Amino acid sequence: MNRTLFLSEVYVDSGDIILGLDSGTSVVKAVAFDLEGTQLACASVRNRYYRSEGGAAQQSMSQTWQDAVTAIRKLGERVDNLAARVVAVAVTAQGDGSWLVGANNQPVGDAWIWLDARAAPTVEKLNQHPLAAARFSATGTGLNTCQQGSQLAHMDHFYPELLAHCEVALHCKDWLYLNLTGIRATDPSEASFTFGNFRHQRYDDQVIAALGLEQRRHLLPEIIEGTQTTHPLTAEAAQATGLRAGTPICLGYVDMAMTALGAGVHTGEANTACSIVGSTGVHLRSVTIDEVWLNPAQTGYVIPLPWPGYVTQVQTNMASTLNLDWLLNLASDLLNSFGCEIDHARLVGHIDRWLNAAKPGSLLYHPYISIAGERGPFVNAEARASFTGLSYTHNFGDLVRAVIEGIGFAARDCYQAMGSLPGEIRLTGGAVRSQPLRQILSACIGAPVRISQRDEAGAAGAAMMAAVAIGAYPSMESCVKTWVMPLLDAPEAPASELTQRYNQLFPTYQQIRNDLPAAWHALKQF
Repeated sequence: MNRTLFLSEVYVDSGDIILGLDSGTSVVKAVAFDLEGTQLACASVRNRYYRSEGGAAQQSMSQTWQDAVTAIRKLGERVDNLAARVVAVAVTAQGDGSWLVGANNQPVGDAWIWLDARAAPTVEKLNQHPLAAARFSATGTGLNTCQQGSQLAHMDHFYPELLAHCEVALHCKDWLYLNLTGIRATDPSEASFTFGNFRHQRYDDQVIAALGLEQRRHLLPEIIEGTQTTHPLTAEAAQATGLRAGTPICLGYVDMAMTALGAGVHTGEANTACSIVGSTGVHLRSVTIDEVWLNPAQTGYVIPLPWPGYVTQVQTNMASTLNLDWLLNLASDLLNSFGCEIDHARLVGHIDRWLNAAKPGSLLYHPYISIAGERGPFVNAEARASFTGLSYTHNFGDLVRAVIEGIGFAARDCYQAMGSLPGEIRLTGGAVRSQPLRQILSACIGAPVRISQRDEAGAAGAAMMAAVAIGAYPSMESCVKTWVMPLLDAPEAPASELTQRYNQLFPTYQQIRNDLPAAWHALKQF
């Protein structure tokens, strides 16, 4: 703590920028904020991951670090005198997955990312473990193929050579933090929902035993709280990034929590929530630790916030706008095969027109397009997407609207699994800039929605942690008042007629998805 305070005195006096680094599944972004939360500039680099047999989804660890370096360097080209102005760097990234590190802090192969589906049979086995219920009670998190716990358990049985060469098991943000600081560490959010207890946010022996990983416990890194502890940028990392050696580096929480924090999941009002409508769909409610409701199906996540006493209850759809991407790519491929050159962006520009022209609720779509199946509010690696109710009269616009409605119903399904529907939802993600799409989501869930004008909520959430760590703000509460509240638009109430239609359809949506597993299983056999 003393080191943090000393560095804050040095850097706050001479600088005015917090750099937020957010490494997502598809893009790594370096974002400059001033100390009052105004976004000054952003630079990004495309991430790359690859798929292979058996449901594998992997990402080069060394390339991910180089992409982060490139993003920071590009930001330096857009912000005058960046290195001298940066008072702190905060890091967040895609969650779950397994980023294995061995001798000399070198990668042990490529990372298994959250999209990797290979651990599915291990998840089924672990869910039958005598300690499975105790594991869920401690973590508040349902086991699925995305998580490091299930992936390490799968590796331990099927790929033991990976773990034999591993010295520490990290997540993506932890890997970047290691490259920036030389420190092997993780944060309370991913540590507690994977291997610990959300009540005390430390590792839990019973959870580790339930995963069958007692003999691998030495792979779990130290847990540090980024609002209280920072580590200095190493000379080697400073040379790579162009920043100043000694700059305080803050380890943020997992990107879901950071994005929700930056978008307003917790601002003091009761019964508010946040939906991140991106490639995946993340639905979060901020509650006190005592208010956590663990659903009987044992699904979802409980993820701590960097706000003492508060956590987020979370349900996540494996695929959200990935469903829309699939449909638009289908159209693009068809048109291009006939010589009609059309790109994805042009099709996206027509979405509002399709939504406005199509009849509401004429089809039902279950948005389980991911090859990894579904993880919220139920876990089934065999889950697959489907349309119900197609007729000769339906056109492409009807399919587009049905996909968006399916995303809305999936969000409602998730919120209902947390106990009750929220009174207001803060929306973030590129898709929510569409007003017709917001109308549909609001009516599907039956709650007013507000969007944040914050462009890069994930990087902002992490930067807010750094702002508290260096003493620019005395608490997260005071930081939220400056960084978050002014950027929330007015609430948009759902249309009553549309809400009524969706209220009628939702029980049918749930009934169909309860009846589909037998079909998913049969289709998997071929």
